[in-house]
Amino acid sequence: MAAKDDPIVIKKYANRRLYNTGTSTYVTLEDLAEMVKKGEEFTVQDAKTGDDITHPVLTQIIFELENKDGQNMLPIPFLRQLISFYGDQMQMIVPSFLEQSMIAFSKEQERFREQMKGAFGKTPIDMMKTPIKALEEQTRRNVEMFQNAMRMFTPFPPAGSNAAAPAEPLKKEEKSDDLQELKAQIAAMQRKLDTMS
Repeated sequence: MAAKDDPIVIKKYANRRLYNTGTSTYVTLEDLAEMVKKGEEFTVQDAKTGDDITHPVLTQIIFELENKDGQNMLPIPFLRQLISFYGDQMQMIVPSFLEQSMIAFSKEQERFREQMKGAFGKTPIDMMKTPIKALEEQTRRNVEMFQNAMRMFTPFPPAGSNAAAPAEPLKKEEKSDDLQELKAQIAAMQRKLDTMS
């Protein structure tokens, strides 16, 4: 029997059905999406081999959600940039950077929710002032964080920029220096995000 804090095991059968061993019921991808939203930890295993297939199932959930009308959260430029990192030397850094960025973004959202909760316990005049200031500050921080993140992943200078394109391909040493510089920028950005939370 699994301990209470262990993730729930979801078994995926050859017929593509998903079985929640915690509730002894069959579930759908939508059910798994709801479990994620509720913060319930689970792993998905191939029922025949026992292999952990959580990653492809979560990716499939995102694919399904992105295909619903009005649900597109991943902008096309972001998807293009993400695809371009596959097979690139940056591929090893991207997952950690994205994970840290999402953690920082979640912390900011939680702080904003707390500010809004605190605002509703005040007088009507204070209620009108505080949420607007909090919303402006939250929006400013989110935009700044998003812009910083996008700068890290933009392989080309913004349109209208006076930056010239390199005349020749980068040499191996230059690529290595660029990688070290990018790692330093990511570390600096993480320190800044840590101080914001």
